[in-house]
Amino acid sequence: MDTVIFACVQNAGRSQMAAAWFNRIADSAKATALSAGTRPGPHVHPEVLMAMTEVHVDLLGATPQLLSNELARRATLLVTMGCGEECPVVPQLQREDWPLEDPKGKPIEAVRRIRDDILRRVEQLVKSRGWARSTPRGR
Repeated sequence: MDTVIFACVQNAGRSQMAAAWFNRIADSAKATALSAGTRPGPHVHPEVLMAMTEVHVDLLGATPQLLSNELARRATLLVTMGCGEECPVVPQLQREDWPLEDPKGKPIEAVRRIRDDILRRVEQLVKSRGWARSTPRGR
């Protein structure tokens, strides 16, 4: 089974949304996702919680965690979202970078756009890697 790590700086917005979408869309027998940050914040941003709740994804129990070298070594793919040079380099680990705006402090309309962009990217990733469910499950 493959493991994808979605990483941003605080692990309180983009990466939390991406991992939640991934775990909802992907076949859990094929791949699973984690999220982490290079400087984890204390909690998921409130505007992110609100935007994800609107689409019935509950992140209330999500806790930001550190993107350590140990965690990165367990992954098949590292998807970075704005951590730049702070993201660890792990030999032989595939890496993609998604240039996404940070939702922190943004109005809800902007957070919705970021959320929906992340969903499109996750759907494409899951499809391109063959991680889709045999029978699609609703969002």
